[in-house]
Amino acid sequence: MKSLCACAVLLCACTLLVLGSVSVAQAQVESPKPIFETDNAAPDFSATSAAKASLPDLLAVADSFGKTGMTSAPHLNTALLAEPASADPAMPSPKPRFVYGGRDDYRWQLGLSLTLVRFNSSVFNANAIGIKTSVAYFLNEWLGVEGNITAAFSLATIGTDHVKVVIYGGGPKVAWRQRRWEPWLHGIFGGAHLQPQTSAGRRSSYAIEAGGGADYRWNPHLSFRAEGNYLRTGFFSQSQNNFQISGGAVLHF
Repeated sequence: MKSLCACAVLLCACTLLVLGSVSVAQAQVESPKPIFETDNAAPDFSATSAAKASLPDLLAVADSFGKTGMTSAPHLNTALLAEPASADPAMPSPKPRFVYGGRDDYRWQLGLSLTLVRFNSSVFNANAIGIKTSVAYFLNEWLGVEGNITAAFSLATIGTDHVKVVIYGGGPKVAWRQRRWEPWLHGIFGGAHLQPQTSAGRRSSYAIEAGGGADYRWNPHLSFRAEGNYLRTGFFSQSQNNFQISGGAVLHF
């Protein structure tokens, strides 16, 4: 009887030992599960509505921040480039060649015109057509020095020869320089020469030319001119009072 009781006690002790060992083993197997679930807290949190609501907002903020950064960088760059350079001072503007009332202009004028010379004398009368060339240089905005020469040919004859006349000289020129119109006056003192030789006397004479005209400025280098002059000569030991009209173009340089 005592032996049966001892066996039962031993059996209960073994059973408790086995159950304790199984519990300890199960606890050792299941103990990493909380750590695993703690590591995976982010996936569980991403499944919530709060994460879904805040994630697009964060992306939108990041996107807007990226765009702002991209656009603001060139702006700062441009501001830096726009700063004035202080290394070298600005070069002074060149002085104008010649100024008339605030306009930059030229001192030299070269004129080329068609001309008609009306010549009356006691020996013959003639209307001579030719070319007149003039050169003027301005000393200031209103006063210049001019030289000109006229060569004209007439159909009138003395004997069998056609009449030819050459007039030349120089003198002062006064002009009122405007933007478009340039009226002017001049006085030319020089000489004249006639062809052919006549029995009335010498073929050379003094010549005085007084008159004026107006130039219309087409562009900075070109004007159109019209002029008229009183012409006095002393051929054949007499005085002749004649006139000359001309029209043509003027080059400025």
